[in-house]
Amino acid sequence: MTGPLALLDSASLYFRSFFALPDSMTAPDGTPVNAVRGFTDTLARILTDRRPSRLVACLDADWRPKFRTDLLPSYKAHRVAVPGHGEADVEEVPDTLTPQVPIILEVLAAFGFATAEAAGYEADDVIGALATRERTAAVEVITGDRDLFQLVRAEPTPASVVYVGKGWAKAEVLGPAEIAERYGVPVEHAGPAYADMSALRGDPSDGLPGVAGIGEKTAAKLITQFGSLAQLLAASSAGDSRVPLKTRLRLTEAADYLAVAPTVVQVAVDAPVDQSGPDAVPAVPADPDRVAMLAERWNLGRSVDRLLAALPGA
Repeated sequence: MTGPLALLDSASLYFRSFFALPDSMTAPDGTPVNAVRGFTDTLARILTDRRPSRLVACLDADWRPKFRTDLLPSYKAHRVAVPGHGEADVEEVPDTLTPQVPIILEVLAAFGFATAEAAGYEADDVIGALATRERTAAVEVITGDRDLFQLVRAEPTPASVVYVGKGWAKAEVLGPAEIAERYGVPVEHAGPAYADMSALRGDPSDGLPGVAGIGEKTAAKLITQFGSLAQLLAASSAGDSRVPLKTRLRLTEAADYLAVAPTVVQVAVDAPVDQSGPDAVPAVPADPDRVAMLAERWNLGRSVDRLLAALPGA
């Protein structure tokens, strides 16, 4: 039986590894490798527990895309390390994490795992584009961020999210039924409804102000009642009595935000994805000598051993 296509939200996974493991995990030269080892261990668990036939590690080519900040300047603004002066914004990342990212990419390349990015887009957009294009296998999006709940679907091929926000040991597999039950949105279009609900309620972690006075439960109720954010706004503008006056006023006050929020919140499924190579899970490492070198140089021993043992050809 063909396994699923696993799409990894790579930054989400290595950020969580970095904060979950002590920075006392170091290479012989003193370089912290806690994120590298945690990410490598997570990759081994994915192969062992989820049994994907194909896998793509998706990357941020631009963590704060211009097309989003042009519409909503507050988008992720609180994460900017130093306000830009005509240059690209730099994300505030712990000093000891930054040097580990190239090592993670080296490990992926040495094993032969595909990576993908899209110029001017986030990893979320890459994941959305690849998930939307997939027509032969079930899709599993592996992330610690809720933003990607919008991609769950039942057809043409099922897509679910393996949510690891509380760590791999407490990973949750969420499809349309689970998202509908958790957030009170319609199961028939749980993914798009979740995106509409997110735009309405906002998300401080992404700099999305939302509509004042409308929280998660109210947002879900409104989206369920009217079918979509667009239909809710149309009903409100038309003076539909089903929209309470107070809600109508709040929507009117937030009109500028609501005009751009859907584009900011929804993943860009038309992102021009550039993929490093075939996405088949390698049966054996593409470059065993390089794997051995990286394991020794960066003190990755047991983590690399676990990933080697998880490969289909092991």
